[in-house]
Order: sequence, then structure tokens, then C-alpha cells
Amino acid sequence: MPDTSLLAIAIGLLYLGSIACIYRILLTYRTAQGALAWIIGLLALPYVAVPLFLVFGRSRFGGYVKARRMGDQSLTDFLNHIERQATSLSPPDQKQLDKQLQVLCKLGRQPFTEGNRCTLLQDGEATFEALIRAMENATSYILLEFYIVRSDRIGQRIKTILEHKLADGVQVWFLYDEIGSVGLPRAYLKELSQAGAHVASFGDGNIRRRRLQINFRNHRKLLICDGKTGFVGGINLGDEYLGTVIDEEPWRDTHCRIEGPAVTGLQLAWLEDWNWASDEFPELDWAPQNNLFGDERVLILPTGPADTWETCTLFFLNCINNAQSRIWIASPYFVPDFQIVNALQLAALRGVDVRIMIPEKSDSRLVRLTAYSYLVQANQAGIGIYRYQPGFMHQKIVLVDDQYAAVGTANLDNRSMRLNFEIIAVNTSDSFVVKVEAMLTEDLAHCRKMTEQDYQNRSVLFRLTCRAVRLLAPLL
Repeated sequence: MPDTSLLAIAIGLLYLGSIACIYRILLTYRTAQGALAWIIGLLALPYVAVPLFLVFGRSRFGGYVKARRMGDQSLTDFLNHIERQATSLSPPDQKQLDKQLQVLCKLGRQPFTEGNRCTLLQDGEATFEALIRAMENATSYILLEFYIVRSDRIGQRIKTILEHKLADGVQVWFLYDEIGSVGLPRAYLKELSQAGAHVASFGDGNIRRRRLQINFRNHRKLLICDGKTGFVGGINLGDEYLGTVIDEEPWRDTHCRIEGPAVTGLQLAWLEDWNWASDEFPELDWAPQNNLFGDERVLILPTGPADTWETCTLFFLNCINNAQSRIWIASPYFVPDFQIVNALQLAALRGVDVRIMIPEKSDSRLVRLTAYSYLVQANQAGIGIYRYQPGFMHQKIVLVDDQYAAVGTANLDNRSMRLNFEIIAVNTSDSFVVKVEAMLTEDLAHCRKMTEQDYQNRSVLFRLTCRAVRLLAPLL
């Protein structure tokens, strides 16, 4: 009898927990489909769904925004100063473009800045060469933030350079994601710390604030040197981007070097992340740089689950809905929700050249299968889906008309839209847009255009598998 009573109490507590989870879902859900799926699971299988919800069910990264608003006053003052900056966006005769860009400014709470110079870095070798050169030339400080850091050949080379710079009196601040860099040996981090670097993990900060938020990732890849030169893009610190990993396909990726006032935007994003992870406000020169390196107009757009809106989703919707002649998107993970699919269909139906470039060979079989399930909808609307053939394409690029191009870390999937901290650099310079167009045109020449038959001519089992996997889209 006592055992029965204990069991009844346990079941009662479990359902109370389930009800508490449902209460939170109803207050905070972002999509009805996801909310219904969780509620059904919590009612039918609470002993499975409750633990899963505690780990994976949160839709907002609690504490991040609060930490920003209630943290160091100098941080708050600096952020507010940046947000108040006013910058002329475009000539008077480009009113429609001006509206598009104004929306992006409001999303990122940062202005476009003039006087920048951006350099496309189209593979791992060019990117690492530029990263290393910038670090070697740093005289004051180096800020790093990467989703994946490996202790392989390139990882060790980066560490050696940082140790040498530390010995020369250059300050180093090293931020990494605990989940993305799960294989990074503690010895690597310990040696950096012993050399004098400030090291922090985004996923291993204040445990009370983190509250089982392990489903969120800091997917940003940033390097900033002396506040004058910054890098952003899809490349992590690992040998796979050099094509030297045995039994692995070569990776095709793109990074961007930025010189000029826009680097302040990269520093701002890094500073917020560092402040969250460590509760520290580094004593560095955070004043916006006025040095002009070129004539390119650039906006830095950080996005993440702590935002008031779904900033990353709204960025893509803004690009797609305002495209007049062309929207080309390169993304290694193509798992869009219904909003993005509908926007792409409408763009294609109004005559816009819609091209989505995804890899033929992927590091996720589930994501690869899911892409097939969109073929019928895409082809019927006139959306072109292209699979890159030579290796694993990992770049994240958006090209809108001849007006602007974006290079960043955001994929066309639910994780980037709602769960990851991402960052995007938007450039309106004609010369930069032309370079991105040429780069994507070359990549498209190495692609195979998919057709509806690629899906319809496969076995019933294959099609059922693709559709079943698509149900997992919110988790991929």
C-alpha cells in the first residue's frame, strides 16, 4: 500500500509539472504547431515530455536581455549611445530601398555606417591567412568568438599566435560555445589562460541564470583586432575548412573581413555575449572608430533568442518580400518554416528569380532528407533549388536584387531563426554586390538543379521518410 501511495504521489507531481510546462507554453509560444506538439506530448507522455521540455522547450533565452539592461552602467550607456547614432542610409531617389534598410536598422538596433571596406574570403585557406595576419598585426587587443574551436592543426596554430601576442602585451579575450566546442580539450583552454588570455564559455556561465538553456547555441564566428579590423562569416576554427581532414569532403565556405566603423557593431555583439558569459565589462577602448577605410555602407545585424522579435526570421522575410528581380540564398541547412516557404513561393510567383543553393553532401542526413520534401512546393512555384556538388557547402549568403548582399552565420532553418545567436553583415555597396554575384554564379556552375522528379521518382518509403523527418523541422 505505501508503494502505491508513493506511486500516486509521483504521478500527481509529474502531471503538476506537465501542467506547469503547459502554462508556460501558453504564455510564451511562438508557433501554434510547436505549442500543440508540446502540449499533446506533455499530456500523453509526461514522463518523457517534461524532462525534454525543461531542456529543449524554452523559446526565449532568459536572462540575456535582463543582464544587458541591469548590468554594468557603462555597458548600458555605450549600447544606448550606439543605438542613438544616426546615419544617412541612401540617396533621396531610393526611397523604397531606404525603407528596407530602415527596417534592418530597427531589427538590429544599430545604424548603417559609411566608410567601410569589405573583402570576401572565399575558402578556408584565404580566411585563415587573413585571420592570422590580422592577429599578428594587432597591437592592443584581440577579441575572438567562435561556435566550434578544435585542437587540430589550425586550432593549435591560432593558440600559438595568441600566446605570442600575449607575451608581447596584447590582451586576448577568447569566447567559445560549450556545445559546439564540446571536443575541445581542457588543456587547450588552460594553456591559453595560463598565458594570460581571458577565456569564457557562452554555455558555461552563471548556472543560476542559464537554467537548463542548453538547447540554445552561440553560433557566431567573430574576430576583432584593435577595434579596427573585424571578421564574420561561416568559418569555424578547424582543419575541415582547409580540406585536409582524411575521409572528409572539402568544405566550401565564405567569410568577410571588415575594416572601418562597422567593426564597432561586431564589437558590440561580442561585448554583449562576453558580458552574459562572464559578468565582466572589459576595460578596452570601446569608442566608435571614425577611421574611414573605403566607401561601403555596412550594417551589423546580431540576432538571437533573447530578441524582442524573431529577428532572424524577420530579416529573411524582409529580404524575400522586398526582392524585385532576384533573391539568391546559400545555406547548408534548408529547413524553412511555413512563413519562409510562403514568402519564397510568392516571390517566385511575382517573377522574382528565386534560387536556393544547398549542399549535395551534408554533415546531417536528416537535414539532407528534409530538403527533398520541399521540392514539389518549390518547383510548382518556380523556386530553383540547387545542390552544390564538389564538397560540403557551408556558406551563408543572401543576395537581394542588385541592392545589397549579406554574409553571416545564419542558416535557413529553425535553429538559426529561433534558437541560435547569429550575426549578419549587410552591405549595400555596388562593388561588393557584384563580387557576391560573381562568387555565387561560380558556385551555381558547380550545382545540380533539383526537379520535382528527384522526389516523385523515388520509392514510397523514401518519400514517406522525407515527410516524416520534416515533422522534426522545429528540432533540426
